This record gives sequence, structure tokens and C-alpha cells, in this order.
Amino acid sequence: MSIDQLPVTSIQGIGESKAEDLKLLGVSTVKDLLEYLPYRYEDHQLKDLRDVKHEEKATLEGKVHSEPSLAFYSRKKSKLSVKVLVGRYLITVVFFNRAYLKKQLSPGATITVTGKWDIHRMTLTASDVKFGVQPQDESIDPVYSVKGTIHMKSLRRMIKQGFVQFGRDIEELLPPELLESYRLLPRNRALYWLHFPKNYTILKQARRRMVYEELLLFQLKMQAFRKVNREQSKGEAKLFSKENVDEFISSLPFPLTKAQKRVTDEILRDLKSSYRMNRLLQGDVGSGKTVVAAICLFAAANSHFQGALMVPTEILAEQHYQSLVDLLSRHDITVELLTSSIKGKRRAEILDQLADGKIDILVGTHALIQEEVEFKRLGLVITDEQHRFGVGQRRILREKGLDPDVLFMTATPIPRTLAISVFGDMDVSTIDEMPAGRKTIETYWTKHTSLDRVLAFVEKELKKGRQAYVICPLIEESEKLDVQNAIDVHFQLSQYFTSYQIGLMHGRLHPSEKEEVMKKFAENQCQILVSTTVVEVGVNVPNATVMVIYDAERFGLSQLHQLRGRVGRGRDQSYCFLIADPKSDEGKERMRIMTETNDGFALSEKDLELRGPGDFFGHKQSGLPDFKMADIVHDYRVLEVARQDAAKLIHSERFWIEPEYKPLREYMEKEGILNRERLD
Repeated sequence: MSIDQLPVTSIQGIGESKAEDLKLLGVSTVKDLLEYLPYRYEDHQLKDLRDVKHEEKATLEGKVHSEPSLAFYSRKKSKLSVKVLVGRYLITVVFFNRAYLKKQLSPGATITVTGKWDIHRMTLTASDVKFGVQPQDESIDPVYSVKGTIHMKSLRRMIKQGFVQFGRDIEELLPPELLESYRLLPRNRALYWLHFPKNYTILKQARRRMVYEELLLFQLKMQAFRKVNREQSKGEAKLFSKENVDEFISSLPFPLTKAQKRVTDEILRDLKSSYRMNRLLQGDVGSGKTVVAAICLFAAANSHFQGALMVPTEILAEQHYQSLVDLLSRHDITVELLTSSIKGKRRAEILDQLADGKIDILVGTHALIQEEVEFKRLGLVITDEQHRFGVGQRRILREKGLDPDVLFMTATPIPRTLAISVFGDMDVSTIDEMPAGRKTIETYWTKHTSLDRVLAFVEKELKKGRQAYVICPLIEESEKLDVQNAIDVHFQLSQYFTSYQIGLMHGRLHPSEKEEVMKKFAENQCQILVSTTVVEVGVNVPNATVMVIYDAERFGLSQLHQLRGRVGRGRDQSYCFLIADPKSDEGKERMRIMTETNDGFALSEKDLELRGPGDFFGHKQSGLPDFKMADIVHDYRVLEVARQDAAKLIHSERFWIEPEYKPLREYMEKEGILNRERLD
């Protein structure tokens, strides 16, 4: 019987009672126990006090210098302080609620203490103490998540006994060629050293092995699903004329950047394929995604297919419609707009023409997915700012055609690390270059005390005929959060800028009210727009040159960058002011980074590092699995290698027949990944 079937009671010393307690940890079998890994390690390696940073956890060795002092604050609470000579520094070591140590801490005794270091008070708050000189091979302690009656020491004892009895029965998952190629430890040894590391070199090698395995198994799933999605979803090849497409590109009022050419080629290649395209096009604000979409829609129309472009707001739909008309109408391609505002006779006319195939490209909001909207031959669906639509909405539009090609567009730069993880079943195209001549937005971080100077600058821009956005984190005043709110700020600015019209927009307005406010701002009927982050993705107002963000430390880097991208869309120099008094080092770091770079991809990588993938996408919405060992932020190189290896394996004949790959094949079957018959 294999260890994944053997009950944990097969291990000596584990009876029914302990087995019940282990179930609380999700441990039922021998395999579960051997793979129940520590979530961190206590570093008990001795450190030189000069190298220890403020509030860092450290292990120090020293001699007790004088008698300890003991103070009680209640019957059960105490504070024990003792002076310890560490090297040439005399520090204070504090123990809470450990009065019994007073007798053991005699002057001259050598102790090794672990705890948090306060560099200002020269004090270490101890969490652990050992007496006498400690051997350095005992410097790493694994820390496990424990519950109920299971304690750390007893858990380690059980795991140790498990390895004694069953360590040799741990099955190797990886084929010899990968183990040799990357010089990876065998699986049983890697697991053992993760539980009982002798030193950091061994621990690093063990972790490296298990991280690669974990990411390879994840990518095998993704590559298998990708192969199925791509090859089982037959599409219709778009047989457009390359000469006509090249001629259209030449007629554009500006040359394409190298990045635009690259992604255009990738998408056109998909359109020509007999498989249905499922691609994400990501590019920073202003990188020229709309032009790429226009070329692809032209290619679809040239091959006698209809195209649809769905966007989140009416104003954005109108702007895209106007752009496409300007670019395509001279090439005898009919572009039409459909939003909920278009009603009656005009709406009926559009629907009839669409069903008859007289409309080549339809641009619109969610109005495109209503039941009465019927296409004659829908071949390409493009969804702009795809995260603003639900999965169901996107699916309905896709189903209006016969397996149309699908292109999702987003101006929220997603780090490559996440793109190849979350969108592993999609192809990802990235425009990572800005068009020539586009001016960099000048970004400044200022404190609330300098607000008057910022407003004076805004007034200077308004006098030139320009417009400004002012962004606030909240709608109304909050007792819990001392941050500027949109309603108060709107009132204050109305008192300050008496000669100008000031609009107010927030999430509680009805969609039609939001549209109205944005329309007024787009038409310069109001010069300042006070808003919450609902303006983050939306209208293109080339005349707006100033973005002021109150309490900017409350936003993530990617969100700040999106907000900043609302300006800088015209020929005039644009400016962004981050008003913030961050208390944390992370908040200060975010402000500093924002003033130093305008590269959305660099910012998104940094944002991911600072906030982690869960917060980057929204808690529990990241689409990422809970890895035991891997950290996709820091292990992104391993992730990329694992992705390439998984793709090779899935498409390799040897993978499906040779015995050395059998453990991986069995893993895929257990995980419910489709078998080869389905993959072929």
C-alpha cells in the first residue's frame, strides 16, 4: 500500500486519539504528515549586533553582566530585565511572564537569546533563551502551524518517526532528465531536509527542489487546459489579404511602435489559425491598444466577418466609435455605435442592419449582449477593460458568434509573473513601449501642509484653459478614517475656485448621472472634476493636464498609476500631485517610486512585491493556488522555467508513453486533468 493510502496510525507512537487531533491539521495519511511542511524557519544563527536592524528578530550570545531585576504588574504578569554583555555592547534583555528565569540568570552565565531588537533603547525583547554555548548546527528551527493538543515538539517527533519508517517509500515525481538537468535533490531527501535542515545551504537546495516541483505541477495543469481550450475549441480562419492589411497600416496617421507591430503580428497569426483565439492584450495607458484593435477589426472585416468592441461606459464607447470611424470609414468599412441611450427607430435600424450583415463593426457597452442583438457572422470579439465585465457578460457576447476569436484588452499592467500564472490558459500579448513624442507626466509628492501651493498651481493651469481631476478615497466623512472625502473636498474647492465649475462624481451616483457628469467634464462645461476612484478607467479628456490625489498613501501603486494616466493625453505637459503624509515606510516607498517612474509594468512588479498577489488582485480573487512552498513574486524565474518545461512535456510523445514519466501522468489523472485522448 502506498503512503498516500496508509493511515497516519501506521506510524509508531500515533494512536487513534492523536490521529483525530492530526485531522485538525488536514493530516490523515502518512503522506499528509511527511508533506506537512513548516511555514517559516526561526533563524537561530548568531548575529553580530552591528548587523542587526531596528525591530529585526535576532539571536545573540552574551554573558549576564549583573543581577536581573523582576517587576510584577499583577498576580500573573511580570517583567524580568537583565543586563547582558554582547561583544563590546551592554544591552538589556527583557523577558515577559517568565519570573522563574531569575534564579538561572546569574552573573557570568553564557546565554543565547532570540527576540526583537530595539536599536534605540538597546533592548532585546526575548522570545527564547538557551543556557551555555550552543552548537551552531542547531541554528535553524522549523515552525509549523499547530492546533488543539498537537504541540511543535510532538509534531516534529511524529514526522521524524514517519521518515524512519516510510522515508524510502516517498515516490519520486520528476523524471531523471529534469533532476539531472537542474541538479535537484531526490524528493525524499528534499522533504527530509525541509523538516530537519542541518544548515542553510541544505535548506536552500531542498526548497529549490520542492518549489520547482510545485510550479511544474501547476504549470502542467495550465498547459493541459490551454491545449484543450485551444485545440478543442475550433474556430474559423480569417482569410484576410495581407496586402490590404499592410496598406491599411501604412494609411494610419502615425507609424506603429515595435511593440505594436509585434502584438499585431501575434493577433493576426491567431486570426488566420483554425483555432479560436483566446488572448489578453495588455498595455499601459496611452500605449496604443486601440490602434491595434482597429487593425484586427479591419482584418476581420476584410475576411467578411463582423467585429464587436465592448467597453464599460457610454462615453468610452462614443470615443472608440469616433476613433474607428476616423480610421476605417475611408476603407468602406461600416462602423456603428449601440448603447442604452440609442432607442426607438434608430435602434431598430441598427439591429436590422447588423442582422443583415450591413454593419461590419459594432461598438457599444453591455447593450451589445442584450438578447435582441443578433450578428450575421460575428468573427472577432474585443472586450476593453475586461475586468470591468463579469465572466457571464463576456461569455454572452462570445456566444453571439460561431466560435469567434476573442481578444481581451486591459490598461492595468499585470506583471509577467502573474500573467503567466493567472492567465496561463490564455495567450498574453504585451505592448511595453510608448509612442514617440508622448510627454512624461511630471509627478510630485507633497504633504497636506503644502495644499495651498498645489491649488495655486491648479488655478494657473485653469487660467490657460486646462482642466483638472481631484481624487479622494472616500465619498463621505468617516469617523474611522481621517482621510479627505469627495463631498467635503467638492465643497472646499467650490469656495476656493469661485470662477470655475466643479463637478462631483462617486460610486453612489446612478450610471446615467455618472455619464452626465463625465460628459460635462469631457465637453469642458466643468473645469474641475472631484471624484472617487470610479474615474480610474474611463473617459479620454486631452484638455485635462492636472491630477491631484488626496491621501495618496491609501492607494496601491497600480491604482495610482491608473489614476495618473487620466492626464497626459493631449499635447500639453501634464502634472500629477500626490498629497500624502504616510506613516509607514511602505507608504513612503510607494510615494517615492511614483515620483521616479512612469513605467506601468515596473510599477506593477513593485506593487506585487509590496502587497503580494492576493492584495494585488483583491483578496481571494487572484485565481492563484495556495502554494505550500513557492512564492510567485520571488520565484518568478523558476515559474518561467517550469512553464516552458510543462509546455514541452505536454507536447512530447515520450511524456505519454515512457515509464519515467508515469508518476507525473498519474498525478495529472488524480488531479482530474484530462487524459491524452481528450488532449489529442
